[in-house]
Amino acid sequence: MSQGERRPAADDADRVAASLGEWIDAASFADRDADQVTGLLVDAVVEWGRTRHWRVYRRAPSVVPLPAPYSDRFSVVDVGIARAGAAPIVVEVDSSDRQRTLDKLVAEARAGRVALWVRWGRGPFRPPPPPVRLVTCVVTSRRDPATGRRLHSSRSDRLPAPQHSDVDLDAAEQGDLFGGEQ
Repeated sequence: MSQGERRPAADDADRVAASLGEWIDAASFADRDADQVTGLLVDAVVEWGRTRHWRVYRRAPSVVPLPAPYSDRFSVVDVGIARAGAAPIVVEVDSSDRQRTLDKLVAEARAGRVALWVRWGRGPFRPPPPPVRLVTCVVTSRRDPATGRRLHSSRSDRLPAPQHSDVDLDAAEQGDLFGGEQ
């Protein structure tokens, strides 16, 4: 394989990340707190995996041990996905740029898994180092005046460009533009 060629595993990871990105782009929610947004996105990842008939596990065991005094136990990933004939997928969902999450995903990738980091927020998002793939969900945020809590929203129903009329604006009279005489 020449230096410019990509390995099939990298191509698979790119395809998987692109597919999940399209799925996440369809997420729509309004006025949710941070925990709710993370939960909704985890639910979306689970649904994405199940629609592909993969085995999907919430809070799947990670290859990364917990720090002392729990070093006899292992961390978890938000979603683990088993695929027949292909590398497993691990997904972490975060609104923050946590180094521990990145370290966990790098360890998962080294163990042969496709490591996806779903980041949500306003962006821009700093890309993680390969082989971790970034999937983003851009949200807007506002402070609820009644409670002071930060609420987040994302709309998948972005409006298409409006239909334009066949009126030639250069040749039209003002009355033609406004539906009658002015």
